[in-house]
Amino acid sequence: MSALIEGLFNGISIGSVLLIASLGLAIVFGLMGVINLAHGELMMLGAYTTFVVQNIFKPLGEPWFDFYIIFSIPVAFVVAAIAGLILERGVIRFLYGRPLETLLATWGVSLILRQFVRSANWLLIICIVVFCLFFFGGMTFLSRRPDWERIRNLVITLLLPVSAAISVVTGFLINKFPVLTKAWFSARNVDVTAPVWLRGGVKVLNFQMPYARLFIIALTIICLFAVYWFLNRSTWGLRIRAVTQNREMSSCLGIPTAKVDALTFALGSGLAGIAGCAVSLLGSVGPNTGQNYIVDTFMVVVVGGVGNLFGSVIAAFGIGIINYLIGSGTLALIFSSSEFFKPLVDILLFFATSSMAKVMVFALIISFLQIKPAGLFPQKGRTAEL
Repeated sequence: MSALIEGLFNGISIGSVLLIASLGLAIVFGLMGVINLAHGELMMLGAYTTFVVQNIFKPLGEPWFDFYIIFSIPVAFVVAAIAGLILERGVIRFLYGRPLETLLATWGVSLILRQFVRSANWLLIICIVVFCLFFFGGMTFLSRRPDWERIRNLVITLLLPVSAAISVVTGFLINKFPVLTKAWFSARNVDVTAPVWLRGGVKVLNFQMPYARLFIIALTIICLFAVYWFLNRSTWGLRIRAVTQNREMSSCLGIPTAKVDALTFALGSGLAGIAGCAVSLLGSVGPNTGQNYIVDTFMVVVVGGVGNLFGSVIAAFGIGIINYLIGSGTLALIFSSSEFFKPLVDILLFFATSSMAKVMVFALIISFLQIKPAGLFPQKGRTAEL
């Protein structure tokens, strides 16, 4: 019995991470139908933000360092939300209604973000700032001309290479300073040290519940209620729901659908940042941190029903619990007491590794989708008919 309770707790903690990661994806996918393959990298940005906040608080000593995780949660949300807003304004807004192009574009963005983390330094940042100042500054200045619509394409064609050349020249001029060329993170993983009050755990029966996992579960519950309140009680939340149900009618009623799209993408990205903050408490942080969760996160959204928060909750905890019970061998241990279940135990032992458990979970999900292809709670109304 204690093995089953321990397995359920660990499965719920894994499901909490999947849920907090899939909340933002469920909102974005449900509203705009955007398959955002860069969602995992937004989690990675949240994890690295937690690492940076930790390093800022470390010189302050006790007791300030023990509360760095409280400050890192809103900071990670803001950093990931800004990155998501830039992604939506710079890429996604031009690809609405073209899911294949959106998928490829966000996959390219994920590669860029991973490489950015590996090679980020002050030299790269300065070059990017110089490029943006000349390119976007020139666009803003020239857009005031009365003949802007006629010369826009020509301006973009000329400004793009000129701005790139200026930024490259700037990089060559200042690359002799070692402090500017030193990488911030590099390709190696970095460690986030948990505060003292999140170390250890509480003993229940014959196993220990780590405080870090209990904190993640509590954080997930808070985020879930906050998202539910925002979508059902706030003005912008009601606008998001209206656009989700019928974009054309919402636009006719005066709802700014472009702003709703940007806000939704920023909200979903910010939740991914909070998920990254939670993930940083479970292990080291690296450029590929988000890739470990992106597939499972999409599975949660698909199984729960696109855009359905309650369905995402059920799917996240279900996938997390089943994944852990099979991968840890807990199910095989439970059924091993009876000879009647020996063939089943042999099968469960074969899948009693983390990688093989995922194979089993994916097979179960594929079988489930054959019965309910729209997930546990499919969309209803006009959106489902489109």
